[in-house]
Amino acid sequence: MDHVSSMEEQIVTQRIRKKLEEVNAAAQQHLAGVQDHVNFTLQKAYFQCAYECFDRRQNQEAIGSCVENCSVPVLSANHVLQDEMAKFQERMNRSLMVCQDKFEAAKLQKMKTDASQEFESCVNRSVEDSIRVLPHVVEQIKSTIHMN
Repeated sequence: MDHVSSMEEQIVTQRIRKKLEEVNAAAQQHLAGVQDHVNFTLQKAYFQCAYECFDRRQNQEAIGSCVENCSVPVLSANHVLQDEMAKFQERMNRSLMVCQDKFEAAKLQKMKTDASQEFESCVNRSVEDSIRVLPHVVEQIKSTIHMN
């Protein structure tokens, strides 16, 4: 590989890394309200509920059961959040793998100069599609955890 090709590949790699950082920033921005709801509203409700469980008239088993029941909403919301974001990440990874496969096939066919540009273009489309879908993912999460 000549020096110019190596430099071009490094530049493309940096631009792709920057695009992937855009997805992370967009995800954090879109999820901020949901995470705030889970980390504060639901956690606060959990602690208030758990506090009410401590009644001297109850035995340890009843108190433990009560506290466990109090944790259900926050645990469920965390599960939904993690599950939906894992599905989002998996979809994006599959899309990026298609780009990688096309790039590898183009390299094998010795179409290297166009391959890097097409790879970058494919990654850009994949990232933009992922960012476009984020609001819908967040709405699905909000709906599932009954967040108004």
